[in-house]
Amino acid sequence: MKTILLLTDFSENSINAIHYALKLFENDMCNFYVLHAQSPATYMSDDLMLSGNQSIYSSIVEKTKHKLNTLVVELERKFKNDNFNYEILVDYDELPEAINQIKKSKALDLIVMGTNGITAAKEVFFGSNTINVIRKVNCPTLVIPKDFNYRAPKEILLPLDLKDTLNGTAFKEVIKFTKRFGEKLHLLRITPNNEDSKEALNDRENINTFLIDTPNEYHVIKNVPMAYTVDVYTQSNAIDLTTLLVQKESLFERFFIGSPTTKISNNISVPLLIFHS
Repeated sequence: MKTILLLTDFSENSINAIHYALKLFENDMCNFYVLHAQSPATYMSDDLMLSGNQSIYSSIVEKTKHKLNTLVVELERKFKNDNFNYEILVDYDELPEAINQIKKSKALDLIVMGTNGITAAKEVFFGSNTINVIRKVNCPTLVIPKDFNYRAPKEILLPLDLKDTLNGTAFKEVIKFTKRFGEKLHLLRITPNNEDSKEALNDRENINTFLIDTPNEYHVIKNVPMAYTVDVYTQSNAIDLTTLLVQKESLFERFFIGSPTTKISNNISVPLLIFHS
């Protein structure tokens, strides 16, 4: 039985991400928790005025619960899967904090969310939320880009930076996902200079050990930015899903340089599956 957290702000984008998850796991027994989380700072004056004699909190929560229940009814009607069970959750907190609270009481296997990426001006709501969830919540996270039409994730891409290793728990999760859903794993070792990293020197041995029965393709790319490499390779090889091994980023990387995780997640054209190292 899988336990999957579905995030929604009731936008078409978030609903599309939920639809992707329900199609991907159509043959699994799943408990789906459908969460709407909203910061208290976003309470609208209309909500406060309409609360009447009710407490403000009760009024807003009941309104949101009604929308979530309506969404669940629509999902049950559309997918008609007896293997699926749904439960709605409402939290008025910042999204990462809300998810981490849920993690304490429920053994989550996966988080599913949509993203709009970024605009020319600034990160949009779900774009910034995507980055915050990846950074602050230690749980596998599946991110579906805007307007992406479902297709089975047969061709899976794994970009590797200097520090990514192919013998840890996160990589084993990638292998497990590939064997379950995919047909081939593409690995790109991307280095910012002409030197081989310590991890790169061990790649072939690890591939021969852990991917012996998994079709794969391995390339070393040097002196090309990761985000650009991923974008070009995705388009030229008909990649269906990209997966990343995310490490804890330093404050310097996050605020002054920008990390490969941030750049890739802001510009994804296919679903992105995050595993934390």
